[in-house]
Amino acid sequence: QVQLVESGGGLVQAGGSLRLSCAASGLTFSRSGMGWLRQVPGKEREFVAGVNWSGGSTSYADSVKGRFAISRDNAKNTVYLQMNSLKPEDTAVYYCTADPTGQVVRGRPSRNAYWGQGTQVTVSS
Repeated sequence: QVQLVESGGGLVQAGGSLRLSCAASGLTFSRSGMGWLRQVPGKEREFVAGVNWSGGSTSYADSVKGRFAISRDNAKNTVYLQMNSLKPEDTAVYYCTADPTGQVVRGRPSRNAYWGQGTQVTVSS
């Protein structure tokens, strides 16, 4: 049974930082592309960042480039999202995804991707 457990969300002032973590179990983590997507009420889930199995290739939405950084630790089965210079428009529920096909690095998880339960990030102005 695949489990993805996110942590690290919370309330932060604009300009601040947060680091999200996603601990994975029940899958071959080191062979999976990993990613973060976010969603606000009434809107579709949008891609934020992705990383390939080795960590050697990453991708970002234009809206977060230069502010967010995705990384992974295959020894700990964990993926991270470091979020700096946060803006109120970054407020959303952030979801971790594990994609066995690796497709998530191209900005769109496959239908075979697994999902966490989400963690709320709120940025106050």
